[in-house]
Amino acid sequence: MILPIVAYGDAVLKKVSVDIEKTYPDIQKLIADMFETMYAASGVGLAAPQIGKNIRLFIADGTQIDTLKDSGFKKVFINAEILEEDGEEWSYNEGCLSIPGVREDVMRLPKIKIKYLDENFKSHTEEFDGIQARIIQHEYDHIEGVLFVDHLSALKKQLIRGKLQNISKGKTDAEYRMKFPLGKK
Repeated sequence: MILPIVAYGDAVLKKVSVDIEKTYPDIQKLIADMFETMYAASGVGLAAPQIGKNIRLFIADGTQIDTLKDSGFKKVFINAEILEEDGEEWSYNEGCLSIPGVREDVMRLPKIKIKYLDENFKSHTEEFDGIQARIIQHEYDHIEGVLFVDHLSALKKQLIRGKLQNISKGKTDAEYRMKFPLGKK
C-alpha cells in the first residue's frame, strides 16, 4: 500500500525516533509498504518518520541510481547506529521526499561504519562509502530528527525559507501523495 509522505513542518520529522523490537506490529507489511511508497515517489531512501512513524526504521535502494544499478544495494535498517564517519567532507546535491522541489548541496563525510538490524532482526556491522554512505547518512538523519536542510548555512536556509513554508502549507507540486501539517492539498 502506498502511504502518504509527511511534508516539511510536521513535528514527527524533528523527533528522535525510538528503537523497535521484533514484535513490532506488522513490521514486514510496514517495510513492504515503505518500499512501495518509496518507489512510487521515485526515491532512493525512506525513513519511518517520513510516513508518520517515530521509530528507528529506514530503507534504501540505490540500484535506481545508474552508478549503483548492479550493486545490490537494497537494504532495511532497523535500530541503526552510525559508529564511525571518516574521510574528507564532500558536497553532493541532495533532495528529500518530505521537501519536494528543494535540492541543495550538503557536505558529508564519505565513509561510514554502521550497526543495524535487517528485516529479519539479524545484526550487521558494515562499512559503506560514496553515494551509498550518503543515502544512509541522509536517512539516518531522519531517525535522529534531522533534515538535510538543517545542514545548510544560515544564508542558504534564509534563501529557501519561503519554499519550505509553502511546502508545510501544502503549496507544492509533488507527484506523490503527501500529508501536510499546516494545510491540505
